[in-house]
Amino acid sequence: MAPDPAVSPALLAPARLRELEIRNRLWLAPMCQYMVQEQDGIPTDWHLVHLGARAVGGFGLIVTEATAVAPEGRISPQDTGLWNAEQTAAWRRITRFCQDQGAKVAVQLAHAGRKASTWPALPRFRSRRGTVPEFAAGWRAVGPTQDPFPGLDAPDALSAADIASVVRAFVEAAQRAEEAGFDAIELHFAHGYLVHEFLSPLVNTRTDEYGGDGPGRRRLALEIASAVREQWPAERPLIVRLSATDWIDGGWDIEQSVELARELEDAGVDALHVSTGGAVVADIAVGPEYQVGFARTLREAVSLPVAAVGLITDPAGAQQVLERGDADFVAVGRAALREPGWPQRAAHELGVRDGALYPGAYHRGTW
Repeated sequence: MAPDPAVSPALLAPARLRELEIRNRLWLAPMCQYMVQEQDGIPTDWHLVHLGARAVGGFGLIVTEATAVAPEGRISPQDTGLWNAEQTAAWRRITRFCQDQGAKVAVQLAHAGRKASTWPALPRFRSRRGTVPEFAAGWRAVGPTQDPFPGLDAPDALSAADIASVVRAFVEAAQRAEEAGFDAIELHFAHGYLVHEFLSPLVNTRTDEYGGDGPGRRRLALEIASAVREQWPAERPLIVRLSATDWIDGGWDIEQSVELARELEDAGVDALHVSTGGAVVADIAVGPEYQVGFARTLREAVSLPVAAVGLITDPAGAQQVLERGDADFVAVGRAALREPGWPQRAAHELGVRDGALYPGAYHRGTW
């Protein structure tokens, strides 16, 4: 999976996941937009322009924002979803445009669990914190237990039957993802949302088959991954985004992440997208490339390709992540909010003049 040494630089080298050919090693990291004003989960012109601009800007793989598999799985009322036909049709318009620009597109399927029904993280909601009440279009969240995330209302604990419904929701969303034309699926098992809540021993205190020891806490993640892999076309890749650590003693950690990664590989997962944190309040050592070491540890533990993410903002630094063997892909998030054409600038700074990164109408603007 390593870049071809004959192709320089590695950041601009093509890649392959299953049968999917990706034009370079740059992913657009999923970033919540909170821009579904009708609160119906249907992506809008905003999402077309937001994702389409980054496809025009040269990213190899576009990963959508967290897209809920059920209404109650949204982080906020203004999140996108993939639980009905109207959403599927709207996503099809977006995938087609991005693919026409040479990018591939993955949908990040998600369930927010006990962190659902919160106020959007937008400037106009800055004075509002916590759970959106039901009278303001909120709903009751669900989780492994009734223990709340600090600052949020207590969720309803999922029964075994409820958990089976969650797995079905992921499978049905995968079916819609195929109809919508997505090239890949990324399962969101990170950032303290539902599956991560089940993984973390600081959150999941259940005593049934979905709690207790490591295999019990990993059960939901593996059931979802296996069920989606069975449904998802064999030629299309399945990616999992993990939080490699909770950043706190007694929580989910890199050793447990390695165990899960090995089981996900056996379940047919094709790549890992390695992030950290989110399940509990913790002191996170945030800084440039602060999560890259976790990506390297997982890359060395399994044969799966790995994407590194987290304050990777400089093209030379991104190139070095690949050259050192820390990861196979680099995902760029906040820097891409500022600069949709980040890959085009990266190519220029790394000494590559690649006209294929620009649509014909933009050739006069090449670096």
